[in-house]
Amino acid sequence: MEQQQTNGQPAATASKDSKGAKGTKDPKSALMRTAFMDVGVPLGLYYGLRAAGLGQWLSLLISGALPLGQLVYKMVTERRVASVTLFTLSVMACGTAITLVTGDARLLLARESYLTGLLGLWMIGTLFAKRPFMFTTMVKMLPEETARTWLSNWEQHARFRSVMRWMSVAWGAAFLIDSAARIVMAYTLPVDLVPVLSVVMLVGMLMIVVKVSKAYGRRVMANLA
Repeated sequence: MEQQQTNGQPAATASKDSKGAKGTKDPKSALMRTAFMDVGVPLGLYYGLRAAGLGQWLSLLISGALPLGQLVYKMVTERRVASVTLFTLSVMACGTAITLVTGDARLLLARESYLTGLLGLWMIGTLFAKRPFMFTTMVKMLPEETARTWLSNWEQHARFRSVMRWMSVAWGAAFLIDSAARIVMAYTLPVDLVPVLSVVMLVGMLMIVVKVSKAYGRRVMANLA
């Protein structure tokens, strides 16, 4: 039987290519899904449980256990333990264990500050690595041709390397500020107000840092071109 053709290609090959294109990972879509599952769902679950009459501590504990479960599921399904995943899981598990002993809702709220604070310190700590956080993270998300340009600029231009390091410091400082603000909110504001304010603060902080980083990065890249 004659094999059907699609745009000059065998139908089977065209179908395979189409599936491959659909299966290509979109970094922005993946980030949105992660944010929804790690932030949006737990937040909605907390206020849903509160509306159902559960106490603050138990509602925080249950909604906070959801991201922990997702991390464990990821480790099991991928059959590997990424260092970042293990780090996050360890911090969250330790924070949860402490609050189980104390039963303190405010301590449970402050648990999130441990993670953002350590993350900020790690970002700044990458200045002592071969390549800083901002460079290694962005190269993985950029299109292949742009990534090659960044790698070339890193090897050839001292100013580009300096910018990447300063941007890493800026991101690290932003997460440290977020960590300090979470602790202040956890112990000064009404408990039921803190979860949503924490999310608003984090989103606002990230939007500001991303916009400033992009504007600064474009200007530097234009000067290097």
